[in-house]
Amino acid sequence: MIDKNLLRLLGGNKKYIFYTVALMVIGLFANVGITASICWAINLAIHYDEYSGGAIIFLWPAVCATVGITVRYTTSRLVGELKDTLGRKAKKDLRQRVYNKIVKLGVRSTDGMSMAGLTQVSMEGVEQLDLYYSSYIPQFFYAMLAPFVLFGITVGIQWQVALVLLCCVPLIPVSIVAVSKWAKRIFAKYWGKYTSMGDSFLDSVQGLKELKIFKADEAQHGKMNETSEDFRKITMKVLVMQLASTTIMDLVAYGGAGLGIAMSIIAVTNWDLSPVAALFLILVAVDFFLPLRAFGSAFHIAMNGASAGKKILSLLEMPDPVWGEEEVEDTEINVDNVTFSYDGKRDVLKNVTMTFRKTGMISIVGESGCGKSTIVNMLFGAFRPKSGLVTVGGKALESLSRESYYAHLAVVSYNTYIFNDTVRANFILANKNVTDEEIYTALGKVNLADFIRENGGLDKVITEDAANISGGQKQRLALAVNLVANKDIYVFDEATSNIDIESEAIIMANIKALSRTKAVIVISHRLANVVPSDLIYYMESGELKESGTHDVLMAKGGGYAKLYTTQKNLEEGYVEVTK
Repeated sequence: MIDKNLLRLLGGNKKYIFYTVALMVIGLFANVGITASICWAINLAIHYDEYSGGAIIFLWPAVCATVGITVRYTTSRLVGELKDTLGRKAKKDLRQRVYNKIVKLGVRSTDGMSMAGLTQVSMEGVEQLDLYYSSYIPQFFYAMLAPFVLFGITVGIQWQVALVLLCCVPLIPVSIVAVSKWAKRIFAKYWGKYTSMGDSFLDSVQGLKELKIFKADEAQHGKMNETSEDFRKITMKVLVMQLASTTIMDLVAYGGAGLGIAMSIIAVTNWDLSPVAALFLILVAVDFFLPLRAFGSAFHIAMNGASAGKKILSLLEMPDPVWGEEEVEDTEINVDNVTFSYDGKRDVLKNVTMTFRKTGMISIVGESGCGKSTIVNMLFGAFRPKSGLVTVGGKALESLSRESYYAHLAVVSYNTYIFNDTVRANFILANKNVTDEEIYTALGKVNLADFIRENGGLDKVITEDAANISGGQKQRLALAVNLVANKDIYVFDEATSNIDIESEAIIMANIKALSRTKAVIVISHRLANVVPSDLIYYMESGELKESGTHDVLMAKGGGYAKLYTTQKNLEEGYVEVTK
């Protein structure tokens, strides 16, 4: 009933569970003490004539009851505070671990988890685990201890009654186990439907423009309704399961307490048990079952939290990219006879060897699917070779400190993210010491300085997904931000994809200028952009087929020349048609 893997996530916070359970047991003793004081007072009242001193004889039961009430109140308050502390610390630590894991994974995938699913798991899922840790686990240990504590107290009064009560207690766990498999299946489906609904909603909102243009919004609306209906049905199944389980536990709990009461009455009539002792047994009989009854109620919360926890575990247990602790001393990169496969079966890179010098513009080109992006991911450290070696300054990439390596690396791609913040704030992310003058100098290089000055200056807020500037302006702004970072290695991965000719020309001019002092690696499907390169690598089907300057490759008349000629003819034909 306790998932050891989820319990392990608590780390040092497990001590709060011990403190909570200890206080709950102390509270149980206080409760028994209150009950005993009441029975003591009743016994004194029955035999009042046998005692001298009058009402003073009720002083000690009253004192004991007061002490018991005080202890019970104090422990209840402390238990509540400890549960709150446990929940808050567990949530904080889990969210920190999830965030750190995502950061460690970096450019790697999060096991196919969508952005909506990742958000739901890290927010709602952690909230559900809060209840699992703060309510379910302490109640589990307390529920296991309480019946034996009460048995130890009552067995000396009337062992037959105590034994009957103790034997009835396991019927509640049996009923919980009976529905647990059913519950696990339902809650697993519940979280699956929940994340599916979130994915569908986010997808529909993000693609709303396209849905309207294609007049497909009504059809998508229908799909969302179906997803919502599936979630409603699974939610109703959860509620039915919870109601059925609660009903069974109530029958067992109150039935067991009723049997204990009946046995106490029989003990009075047949086994010479005093009425006051029987009253004590009757009053504590329900305490045998209430802890497990409360545990049963928390069980449903636990199943929901455990289902969310497994998704968090699947994220946290993903293997981290292998990095070392060595510092980068030289920025020349070598890809030496590298072979790579995504699934271990089909090689997408085959014995590729490339060298990227400390300065100069080196381009990787080829048709879609030839392995260009895989090479880039190798350079990021997102993938590790199946065989071969990637070195930086003669050191294996995996032996380097990621922080040290990334301190020398900048990436500008077709989807470089611009944060929903001011222009200045986006530049400060790249260089915390950058001045306004340096920002405008960088903006000037990409022909954006006047635009920014005329539209709010450096305090202009870039909206989500840079929706308030054009695609070309977004790409140029991304380049300017990376320019102030002043890195040694710049990777441009399809940085001019889907933008206007003017922006493309500006970006390519900056790339060539940058290559005079930096290592610049360009990935481009448009070969006209790589003509000025100092070296071009041409790939086909995961293999390096040709390398050289543009003039050398054209003179060879191989695959590069054919692809370049085809693209040029298509572009010239397009220009002719549009005239």
